[in-house]
Amino acid sequence: TGYLNAEDSAALDAELMSVPGFSLEQLMELAGLAVAEAVYAVVPPLDAPIDGKARKKVLLVCGPGNNGGDGLVAARHLVLFGYDCTVVYPKQSKKQHFINLKKQMEDVNVDILEEMPADAKEGKYDVIVDAIFGFSFKGEGGIREPFGSIIKDMVASQGKGDGDGTVIISVDVPSGWDVNGGDLTGAGFMPDVLISLTSPKMSAKKFVGRHFVGGRFLPPAIAKKYGVRMPPYKNVQQVWEA
Repeated sequence: TGYLNAEDSAALDAELMSVPGFSLEQLMELAGLAVAEAVYAVVPPLDAPIDGKARKKVLLVCGPGNNGGDGLVAARHLVLFGYDCTVVYPKQSKKQHFINLKKQMEDVNVDILEEMPADAKEGKYDVIVDAIFGFSFKGEGGIREPFGSIIKDMVASQGKGDGDGTVIISVDVPSGWDVNGGDLTGAGFMPDVLISLTSPKMSAKKFVGRHFVGGRFLPPAIAKKYGVRMPPYKNVQQVWEA
């Protein structure tokens, strides 16, 4: 679908919110729904959870910015899709929209924690959604805490637990990666799945794993301007697997 660098990613987002008139809230809702659908595609929920057979467990780790907001939205949708969701939200935004998103999660009984649960790196979750940093992450000076330790815990969880272990799904850009250059901090983090929003970023060329694209809302004129080839989405799907 084409690859966007950091400058074009920021410019495209700004243009979406100025020319067609999308609000940040609209874009975040659409992005979060796409993330939830990608989780559904990779680790489907149980058809009918019953006593003795719990729902699939999803841990969503959310940063303080818009990437984290996408994760907060995804958590709400995933609960309604039939998952047991817990959110780790250490640096909570004081912006009203994020306060609203937190309340919406509470209304569907999502547990919200301020630090990683002790059992996260032991493979106790079917999925961990990495929604910490997005395309604005620079990485100068390394990864600030508590997120550096959280990323290490996510790496430790891969390949552990029942079945094939915890599946790590990163939102737009794997956290700690430079949007253009990839894992420049040397964190050694390679998620199992990447869900690129609007279009893959340059760093996605260095990603190895299942790759989804979400963003079925981009006006054709803006897509053409930034060299984005819209994926062949099927039916009502919000994501497409590359």
